[in-house]
Amino acid sequence: MSQSRHTYDLTVVIPAFNEALRIVEPLRRVDRYLRDSSISGEIIVVDDGSSDDTVERIRGIVPALSVPVTIIPSPLNKGKGHAVKTGVMRARGRAVLMTDADLSTPIEELEKLLPQLSNGVQIAIGSRKMPGAVIAVRQPLLREAMGRVFTMLVNVLVVRASDVTCGFKVFTRDAAVTIFSRVTIDDWSFDAEVLYIARRLGFRVREVPVRWHDVAGTKVRRGLDAVRSLRGIAHILWNGVRGRYSRGPEPAPRENA
Repeated sequence: MSQSRHTYDLTVVIPAFNEALRIVEPLRRVDRYLRDSSISGEIIVVDDGSSDDTVERIRGIVPALSVPVTIIPSPLNKGKGHAVKTGVMRARGRAVLMTDADLSTPIEELEKLLPQLSNGVQIAIGSRKMPGAVIAVRQPLLREAMGRVFTMLVNVLVVRASDVTCGFKVFTRDAAVTIFSRVTIDDWSFDAEVLYIARRLGFRVREVPVRWHDVAGTKVRRGLDAVRSLRGIAHILWNGVRGRYSRGPEPAPRENA
């Protein structure tokens, strides 16, 4: 793939919160995959107010990587949704991938999603629940149950998707900027808002079964995040009633690189 001035084929957006112990190897893997696949790319890591040395570990590995890396630090922990939105709004790739810092969906699964961005499809999302998906290591039962309940509620009340919370989604840049400029939820329930906005604005979404494995060290706080997820669904529905997502986009967030 060719690279034009100030533009890449792909931007990989990675939100990070207290990932010092496991961020280095995933960055190496993403870098190696882009290089071996001849994809001109950039990596944007948004640190979500980490209290460990996540940012220092990233800065330490950057000189050894072959693709450009932008680190966007935040002094406050604002939530995964805020971190992903911040990274997406800085993306310069023609396509934008959001992926978790632990690469629970291997970066190699991108070869299934990226070709979907054609023939009018602007968004491809990984699914752990479609036929053909492979789960090598399952989540603890309680976390898995929380995900099922959230997905069920989203399907009934918000938008239909087999796997709302899989953190592996790729967008055309135009779709990414249009959608994320309207995102208002900062916590992990932002995934439902993203899909709702996409459907509301008429973007075509394709689900793709992926390989996935649970990685120890989740930042999910069961009780608090369960409450937030319910609040997030109510927030989306209220915004929809008010026509919030049909109006112009929010101003791009201003962050220090």
